[in-house]
Amino acid sequence: MDFGLKDKTALVLGAGGGLGSAIAVKLAREGARIAAADIDLAAAEKTTAAIESEGGKALALQWDLSNLGSIDAHVAAIERQFGPVDILVNNTGGPPPTTVSGQDPTIWNQYFQSMVLSVIAITDRVLPQMRARKWGRIVTSTSSGVVAPIPNLGISNALRLSLVGWSKTLAREVGRDGITVNIVLPGRIATGRITFLDEQKAKRENRSIDDVVTESTGSIPLGRYGRPEEYGNVVTFLASEPASYLTGSVIRVDGGMIQSI
Repeated sequence: MDFGLKDKTALVLGAGGGLGSAIAVKLAREGARIAAADIDLAAAEKTTAAIESEGGKALALQWDLSNLGSIDAHVAAIERQFGPVDILVNNTGGPPPTTVSGQDPTIWNQYFQSMVLSVIAITDRVLPQMRARKWGRIVTSTSSGVVAPIPNLGISNALRLSLVGWSKTLAREVGRDGITVNIVLPGRIATGRITFLDEQKAKRENRSIDDVVTESTGSIPLGRYGRPEEYGNVVTFLASEPASYLTGSVIRVDGGMIQSI
C-alpha cells in the first residue's frame, strides 16, 4: 500500500524514546522527511542516524517541551530545511508514578505545561500552514490510562485525558481543511518507560521484576508486551493518505488489554 507520505515533512516529538523513535523510523521508511525532537539531543541524533543509514532525510532537534518560548524558533528551523510541517506527532514523556491526591500544585503546573500546553501550542504553530495547503495530520500519543485509569499514575491519567477532549474538539474545527486529528493509546509496549514502571511496581510491592512482568503480560489477551514498531505502524497509517476519512478517533494499540468496550 502506498501511504502517500513521500516528501511530506513530519515533526515527531519525543523522537529519542522507544515509541517516538519507532514512529520516526517508520514514517521515514514511507518517504517522509523527519524532524526528530527530544530533550536529549544524543537520543534524537541516534534516531536520525538510523533514518539516514537507510537513505532517509532527518533533522535532530534538542527540544525542551516545557519551554514554550522556543517553539517558533524550532518550527522555523524545520521549515527552513524541509518546508512546512505536514504531519505532527505529539508524543511527550510522562510524569513519575504518583497518587492523584496530595500533590503540590507546582508539580501539576510543571507537567501541564510540558505534557499538555506544549502540545496545544506546537499544534497551533503548525496549523495555519496545514490549513493553507488543505492537508495535515495531527496524531497525539497519550496512554491507556485515559480509558482505564492506571493506579499510581494519577498525574498522567488526569493530564493526558485533557488531550483527548482537546483532540476531539480540534478534529471538528479543522476537518473541512483536510486535516485529521486522532489520539493513539499505547498499552504495555516494551520500552524503557514500561521497564521503569515495572521496576517501580516491583520495588513498591517487594516483588521480583519477573513476577511483575508475568502478571502484567498475563492480563493481555495476546500474552505479551507490544513492540515499538507495532505502535509506529499504527501511527504511520493514521498519518497516511489512505487514512483520510479517519478523524476524531481514539485508537488503542494494547493487545486487547483494556477490558472496556
